[in-house]
Amino acid sequence: MAQTTNDIKNGSVLNLDGQLWQVIKFQHVKPGKGPAFVRTTIKNVLSGKQVERTFNAGMKVDFETVDNRTLQYSYRDGDNFVFMDMTTYDQVPISAELIGDQEKFLKEGTDCIISFHDGQPLSVELPPSVMLKITQTEPGLQGNRSNAGTKPATVETGAEIQVPLFVSEGEVVKVDTRDGSYLGRESK
Repeated sequence: MAQTTNDIKNGSVLNLDGQLWQVIKFQHVKPGKGPAFVRTTIKNVLSGKQVERTFNAGMKVDFETVDNRTLQYSYRDGDNFVFMDMTTYDQVPISAELIGDQEKFLKEGTDCIISFHDGQPLSVELPPSVMLKITQTEPGLQGNRSNAGTKPATVETGAEIQVPLFVSEGEVVKVDTRDGSYLGRESK
């Protein structure tokens, strides 16, 4: 449906030259001289590539309807990850390419936001952080403090992260899904 650049908001999905682009940031600019314009940072929904794009104010653009649904990760089946819609119990296969590097923080039972356009999955967004159990790390030394450094640890999904020296095997830690950084331990 055609609307103007004045309707652009964060999260809007635009159809530009047959490709879908999601607005990450936008700014309406009205300079002292010359016409107003809209400066945007947009991300290609399929490739993930981000670009800066400027539009004239009031220019017609095609907005696309994207359906964001919360689905729960169930299991891996070959090259697909199977998610379940917890309201209809439909199982939705998502390709490994769409999951990408996020796979290393995806564990069974994790609720993810999946964007669909015309029934096709476009993107998978994990929660900002997940709780994962440490399956292997070197033993910590008595007296190690949180600012004494870090050591590598392997979590239950197979990802390797850096944790403080005092963290030991079997503990559950909070991990940032965007960069794999340690955020804390589960309180007992």
